Amino acid sequence: FEKHGINVVDANYSKKIDRSIIKTARSIIKNKDIDIVYALNSRAISNAIFASIFTSVKLVTYRGTTGGLYRHDPSSFLNALNPVVDSVICVSKSVQKHVSKQIIFKNTKAIEIYKGHKTEWYKTDQFDLKKLNIDKNNFNIAFVANVRPHKGLIYVLQAAKELSQISDINIILIGKHISQEPYISAIESSGMKERIHMTGYVDNAPDIISQCDLLVHASTRKEGLPRVILEALASDTPVIASANESSLEIIEDGVNGYIVPIKDSQAIADKLKFLHSNPKTLKKLTNNASKVIETKFSHDETVRKYKKLFEDII
Repeated sequence: FEKHGINVVDANYSKKIDRSIIKTARSIIKNKDIDIVYALNSRAISNAIFASIFTSVKLVTYRGTTGGLYRHDPSSFLNALNPVVDSVICVSKSVQKHVSKQIIFKNTKAIEIYKGHKTEWYKTDQFDLKKLNIDKNNFNIAFVANVRPHKGLIYVLQAAKELSQISDINIILIGKHISQEPYISAIESSGMKERIHMTGYVDNAPDIISQCDLLVHASTRKEGLPRVILEALASDTPVIASANESSLEIIEDGVNGYIVPIKDSQAIADKLKFLHSNPKTLKKLTNNASKVIETKFSHDETVRKYKKLFEDII
C-alpha cells in the first residue's frame, strides 16, 4: 500500500464495538474526506457501522460464507443487514443469493465478485511425492481441509473401502484435525491403510495438489467459494466435488471435474474408479482444469469488478 502512495494507519481492535477504533475511523472519515469504507470481517463491519453513522461515507462490506446472516438474528444488524451498509460484496452467486434474501433495507445491494486467482501463482517448484513415500506414477488423490464434520472426510474414507483392491491408488490427506476419531478407525478399516497418507497442516498444499491426479472436495454443506477447488484447478488438477451451490459455480461436470451427490461415498468411489480406468477422460479434465481460472475466476476480472463498483458508488 505504502509503495503505491496509500496512507496506512495501523490500528488494532479486538471487540465488535471498540470505542477507540470507532473514534479513530470516524476522525479519518471526516478529516480525510473519505468516500468509501470497506470492512472485511464481522468485527471490522460492526465498528465501521458506528464510525459511519451520520456521515456521507458509503459503507461496503464483504461476505464470504452462506448462512450465519439472518434477518431474525439481531446480531446480523451489526453486520451486512444494517441500513448504513450500501453494498455487500459476496464471494459467490450462492452467497449473493443468501444475502439478498435476508436484506431488509432497499438501499443495501448484494453484489457477486469472485475472489479471483492467477495460474502463475501456482507455477512453483514441483513437490516430490517421494517425500511422502508415494510414487508419482501411481493414481494419487488429494483431500485438503482443516477437518470438521461438514468437510466430508468420512465419505472419502468410506469411498476408500471401494478402492482398496486397486493397488496403485494413494490418498493424501492434507490438513489439521485428521488424526482423530472417527477418521482413524475409518482408515484402519479401509483396506488401504498403508496407502492413505496424512501430512498434517502444511503451508504448501497447492504444491502437493499439483502432483496429484485428482482432488476430492466432499463438503456436506454450503460454503462461500472453496479456495482449495480453485487452487487445484489453477494447478491443473481436476476436482470431484459434492453438489454444493458454490462448487457448481466452479466445476463443470465432465469438463474440469465431476459433481457427485452430497454425502454419497459410493458416487465418489464410482467416479474415482471410472477415471482410474479411463486415462483419456482424466487427461481431458486435466487439460481443461485451469481454463475456468483464466476466464471466470481470473484475478484481473476481480480487480475490474472491484474498480467498477467503487467508481459507481462514488
